[in-house]
Amino acid sequence: MHISRGASPLYVDKRGLRRSGHESMRLTDDQICIIKTRAAECFGPNAKVWLFGSRVDDDARGGDIDLYVELSEPLADAAWRALRFNGALQQAFGAQHIDVITRGPSEPLKPIHETAKRSGVAL
Repeated sequence: MHISRGASPLYVDKRGLRRSGHESMRLTDDQICIIKTRAAECFGPNAKVWLFGSRVDDDARGGDIDLYVELSEPLADAAWRALRFNGALQQAFGAQHIDVITRGPSEPLKPIHETAKRSGVAL
């Protein structure tokens, strides 16, 4: 287990030791802040974001950043906003592969949405 401050990665063990209310994940505090800020800018202040995939596994190395975004209201241009969100994160993080999945309140719940919420960590 490794816990550090500032922009260093936050590693938390699977037994539930947490810092700042975050569960186990491999993102820095700065990255979390950027993701949440950009999500609010692109999707609105009530959008909720989950990190899922290999970045929530402390034993994994590397890996892309998989994000699931739940929208609080239907957005006709949600796909465009997801591209804008992805681009903003690419600018902030550099050469990092980022996958963004969105779901509006009127969209049916798909298996990928269920998996992202069940296995992911809310930011």
